[in-house]
This record gives sequence, structure tokens and C-alpha cells, in this order.
Amino acid sequence: MALMVGAMTIHNIQPGPQVMTSNPELFWGLIASMWIGNAMLIILNLPLIGIWIKLLSVPYRWLFPAIVLFCAIGVYSTNNNTFDIWMVAIFGFIGYVFIKLGMEPAPLLLGFILGPMMEENLRRALLLSRGDWSVFLTRGLSLSLLLVAVALLAVVMLPSMKKKREEAFVEE
Repeated sequence: MALMVGAMTIHNIQPGPQVMTSNPELFWGLIASMWIGNAMLIILNLPLIGIWIKLLSVPYRWLFPAIVLFCAIGVYSTNNNTFDIWMVAIFGFIGYVFIKLGMEPAPLLLGFILGPMMEENLRRALLLSRGDWSVFLTRGLSLSLLLVAVALLAVVMLPSMKKKREEAFVEE
């Protein structure tokens, strides 16, 4: 979902419920592409299920380099630029470090996608308030949302809650 919001933002389409009325051709095209994609998956996967099962028996040490190779070929083929391959390698290394440090990639992705939108709306709010930051504390809705955010941060930071969250998310 974050990738779709990012793609819409890149193409100057305001994501939200108004997409259905402001860009109906995009909305219905997306719905139709999902139907067509699901139909194609059924048509292709039913006869090829035996091949997919055999693919599961391929050892990871052979499968991983093949996946990386196909990713590099795909990245290079979009712009015919070796810099893109280096960027994939650098971000792959950063992702590896994040995994080793126990960081979740989803919040980082959401930050990259939603960060520019948040900055734009913050700038807009400050323009409307003539640069007065207290507007976020004097309005009821913004104050309540800030208090909820602070409370959620405090709950996540508490050691007892952190321990319970780690226990809840242990994979069995």
C-alpha cells in the first residue's frame, strides 16, 4: 500500500477516497488489472504447480545468487546504467545491516513514502498560521493527536511493554 501511495504521489495524484471521483480511469484500471492479474495467476500456476514445488527443493545457496542476478539484470535494463546496480548493492547492504540490528524495514519504507507528504503538510500548516508553532497545541484535534502519539511512544519505550511485545512477536 505504501508503494502505491508513493507511486500516486510521484504522479501528482492525491491518494485517498477522492481518487475514485477525481481519477476514475486510474481507479477502475487498477481494479481491472487486479482481476486480470489474478486470472493470469490461476491460468499460469495451475499447470506449473509441479515446477514450483520442485523449485522449493533448490538449496538457498544457489537460489539467492540467482535472485540477486535477476534483480541486477532488471535494474540495469531499466536505464542501462551501472550506477543503478551499485545503488541496489548499497541499499541491499543497508538492509542486511538493518536485519542484523533487528530493525523492521516496514517503518523505514513508510517513512520514505510518507515523509515528503508530512513535510509538505507541515509547511502548509505553518504558512496558514504565519509560522506560529503553537497552532499545533491550541487546536483540539492536533493537540489530541500529538498526545496520543506521545503516549504511544511512551508505551513502546517502557521496558515491561517492550519485553511483552518481544514475547508476542516471537515466531514459533
